[in-house]
Amino acid sequence: MDLSVYIEKLLAWFSVDMGIDLGTCNTLVCVRGEGIVLNEPSVVAVRKGTNKVLGNGTAVGSAAKEMLGKTPGTISAIRPMKDGVISDFDVTEAMLAYFIRKVSGRSRLFAPRVVIAVPSGITAVERKAVFDSAARAGARKVYQIEEPMAAAMGAGLPVGEPTASMIVDIGGGTTDVAIISLGGMVTCQSLRVAGDEFDEAIIAHMKKNYGLTIGEQTAERIKIEIGSAAKLEKELTMDVRGRDMVSGLPRRTVVGSEEIRESLLEPVHQIVETVLHTLENAEPELSADLVENGIVIAGGGALLRGIGQVIEERTGLSVRVADDPLTCVARGTAIYLENLEEWKATMDSDVDEG
Repeated sequence: MDLSVYIEKLLAWFSVDMGIDLGTCNTLVCVRGEGIVLNEPSVVAVRKGTNKVLGNGTAVGSAAKEMLGKTPGTISAIRPMKDGVISDFDVTEAMLAYFIRKVSGRSRLFAPRVVIAVPSGITAVERKAVFDSAARAGARKVYQIEEPMAAAMGAGLPVGEPTASMIVDIGGGTTDVAIISLGGMVTCQSLRVAGDEFDEAIIAHMKKNYGLTIGEQTAERIKIEIGSAAKLEKELTMDVRGRDMVSGLPRRTVVGSEEIRESLLEPVHQIVETVLHTLENAEPELSADLVENGIVIAGGGALLRGIGQVIEERTGLSVRVADDPLTCVARGTAIYLENLEEWKATMDSDVDEG
């Protein structure tokens, strides 16, 4: 055994190596043998003008998300990830440092190895920003894996076999669509339209049709409770509260699932078109496999009612939602970490920058 490999294995006994799904909306951390150990919003509360995290560095995740849209002038609740990539380097570093410290504990002798999932369409500069943030946050060694590959691994697809597997990973900031065979992505497309755009479409609908301004958290609740991409057997309604655009006073109204579905048509259409374009770029033998294997959807967007049905109708292929789609990417990073040397040798798309 190579000496460096032996040293790494030895160090692994004294550190908590982890896989991280650094998402636009939520960050999940998976530890080998323990599964998902952390699932918190990608939000940080800072003192305005300083980027100093409140609460001695603890106003991160769920505690910070509760502050969104409710902070006084001296405090900002920031989402440092935008469209799947880092938009605020310092705040992302603080957030990662908090999560790594929370998972690994202060008493560990050695810093952890970290595998981070990144969107397939990010640039080399954006990749380096992810690496630098993780390294400065306390990782001993940083590896990157593209999100669709991690999602496919977490969904249990046979990514290493000579057969086509297709994954549609609809996250908060990006949708990644990939056809995978023999441990690599044969064709892949990344679209910066996903769960955030669903929320923005709902916010715009409420302004245009009701003259009501609502926040991100309210839009997300509407999406979860009554949102859909296809007609429902029983349409739903929901009581929505916000600020009247004319009077500036608090007001409530009732909205229905039909109109919310109408507001989501455009982002859903863009995702479906990306799936179709990816299929058009597939080799004939891979297409033949997909007739048998179908398509798997993962990520938070997979939970939008009827989105699998819409993709199935447009492609003619069977579509299923992965088990626990929200955690597929995080679980995939842990699988990669458990078989690090094997996957590094076979997956060209991965970047080892440690």
